[in-house]
Amino acid sequence: MLWSTAPRCRHGPTSATVKEWTIAKRRLKKVPKAADLTDSAERLRGALVKRTKGELVDVLVEFAREDHKLLRRLDARFELEAPPKELVAATRRAIADATDFDERQINYNFDYDHEAYHEVQRNLSRLVALGQLRPAMELCLELMKQASYQVEMSDEGLMTQDIEACFSVVVKALKKKCDIPSSKVIAWCDGMAKSDRVGCIYDRELQELRNHFEASRS
Repeated sequence: MLWSTAPRCRHGPTSATVKEWTIAKRRLKKVPKAADLTDSAERLRGALVKRTKGELVDVLVEFAREDHKLLRRLDARFELEAPPKELVAATRRAIADATDFDERQINYNFDYDHEAYHEVQRNLSRLVALGQLRPAMELCLELMKQASYQVEMSDEGLMTQDIEACFSVVVKALKKKCDIPSSKVIAWCDGMAKSDRVGCIYDRELQELRNHFEASRS
């Protein structure tokens, strides 16, 4: 199923593209065997147990500062507390990671960062739990703009389920009692629909939410 209405090539990559991929593959180094990686991990373990707790903490923090994906994984593993401002910034970074794709693979089922989408969902849940529903709604608008473009550029939009799981966190919170005016929620639903480049991402649920708040105004 093709999500974009623009003409697309159904005949696969061109001969020039295949040639480029072949050359790139030849340049790749031989993939290490699993046994080799296991041995390396055990040697690392042996080296780490000789270090003090303080040394290990310092090194881990240093690496996490240099690698935001590592920081994200550590955050999820240890359930670190963070103020709303940091959560918003971390969610924007996760949205960028989640929706990133190689434009050379347009019209294919390209790989994407599942873990980053899970981080977006988790952070939205944390914001909702902190009573920060408005920032969570703004982040959903950003996610819709970027993620729907990713879906449009893919072949089958395999990431759609991950995207909708993020939106469901905020929609469920809005359905419960909240202090956001009905007009604001309705405008948000309209904004989400306008930002959806493919016109079908979580559309039924958003329309139901809009209808609910429309009814509450009458």
